[in-house]
Amino acid sequence: MKSKNLTESPLFTNLYGWLIWVLSALFMFYKYAIEVSPSVMTHDLMKDFSISGAQLGNLAACYFYSYLIMQIPAGILVDRFGPRKVTTIAIFLCAAGSFLFGRASNLWEAEVGRFLTGAGASFAAINCLKLIANWFSKKRFAFMAGLMMTIGMLGAVGGQRPLSRFIELLGWRPAMEWIGVGGLVLAVLFYLVIRDKSPTHKEEVHFAPTTKLSSRLKEIIKNKQAWWLSLYSGLAFAPVSVFGGLWGVSFLSEAFNLSAASSAHQVSLIFIGFAVGAPCFGWISDALGHRKHVMFWGTLVALICMSAVLYSPALSSFALGTLLFVFGLALSSFLLCFTMICEISRPIMAATAIGFMNSFDAIIGALSDPLTGKFLDLKWQGKIVDGVRIFSVDAYKLALTTLPIYLAISLLCLWAIRETFCKPVYPSTLP
Repeated sequence: MKSKNLTESPLFTNLYGWLIWVLSALFMFYKYAIEVSPSVMTHDLMKDFSISGAQLGNLAACYFYSYLIMQIPAGILVDRFGPRKVTTIAIFLCAAGSFLFGRASNLWEAEVGRFLTGAGASFAAINCLKLIANWFSKKRFAFMAGLMMTIGMLGAVGGQRPLSRFIELLGWRPAMEWIGVGGLVLAVLFYLVIRDKSPTHKEEVHFAPTTKLSSRLKEIIKNKQAWWLSLYSGLAFAPVSVFGGLWGVSFLSEAFNLSAASSAHQVSLIFIGFAVGAPCFGWISDALGHRKHVMFWGTLVALICMSAVLYSPALSSFALGTLLFVFGLALSSFLLCFTMICEISRPIMAATAIGFMNSFDAIIGALSDPLTGKFLDLKWQGKIVDGVRIFSVDAYKLALTTLPIYLAISLLCLWAIRETFCKPVYPSTLP
C-alpha cells in the first residue's frame, strides 16, 4: 500500500491553510495602514501641496475612487482566475502607488499615487475572504473573517501613532517610500506561497464555462437583500474611514488640546477596539445562531459613543479613550454583513458578491472625505498657521455630524434585512 505524501496529510493541509491566511491577513494589515495614513500627515500634505480642506479630502478620497471602480471587477477576476496571480499584481500596484505618493512633487501626482494604491487595495478583503472559503470549513467562516479584520485593524493602528513617530524621524515622504518597499516584499512572498484552494476543497473555484457572466451578476443585482446589506455596510463603516482615516486626529487635537501624537494614539484605540471585537462578534453570532440582532446592538452602541465624542462638553483623556475603544469594539459587529452576503450568495460567486458590497463602502467613503473638507472650508474663519488652515471646534462638529447620521440610517436599514440564522440560503444547484 502506498504511503501518503506529506503534502496530502490533513495536518499539513491545515497548517498550510493557516500560512496562507496569515499572508492574506498581512495584505489586509498593509491595506489599512495605507488607507488611514493621511490622518497623521494632514498638516504636512496641506503645507507641501498648498491645499484647502476640500482638496485634502479629495486627495484622500482618490483611494476610494479607484477602490469603488475596482470592487466588482476585482471580485470577478478573483472568482475567474483565482486569488494567487491576481492578488500578487494587486499588491505590486498598491506598493507602486505608495511609492509614487511619497515621491509626488505636485498634487495631481499625489492623487495618481493614491488612486493606484486604492486600486491595488481593493483586492485585499475579497482575496482573504475567498481564500478563507477555499481553505477552511463554512462553520469557521464568520470567526476567520473576524480574525482577518483584527489583523487589518492592527494595520490601521500601525498607520496612526507608530507611523506618526516614523514620520517625525524620517519625514512623510521617506515613510511612504518604505511602505512601498514593504509592499514589494509582500507581493513576492504572496506569489511564492499562496495556492488558490485546499486539496480537499470541494467547491468550484472558477466560473463554470457554460454560465454567462452577465447572468451571475444579474443574480446578485436582483437580490434585494444584497442591496440592503451593502447599504448597511457602507453607512456603518463610513464613520471609521472618515474619523479614523482622515479627520479624527486633527479634530481631537483641536477639541481636546492634544498633541498630534496623543491624538493619533486616541484614534488608534478605535482600531484596537475593532480588532478585539471582530472575531468575538463572529464567535458570538455563531453561538447565538443570529446575525442581525448582534449587528443592531453593536451599531446602536457605536452611535451613542460617537455622539458622545463629538458633542460632550468636556471629556477626560481616559473617558475619551474609553469611548473611542468601545466605538470600535461595538462597530466591529458590522463585519457580520460580509458573512451574511456569502450566506445569501452561491459559493462560486462569493468574491463577486463581496465586491458588490465593498463598492458601497467605497462610494460613501469617496463622498464623505471631500464633503467633510468642504463643510470645514465653509466654516473656516481665515486662521492659518505655518501655511496650514486651522479649523475651529465648531467647524469640526458641524462637518462630522454626518457620522452619527450615517449610523442612524444604517440602523434603519437593518429592519429590511432578513435573518439568515447562520445558514446558507442560496439555491442548492448552480445554473
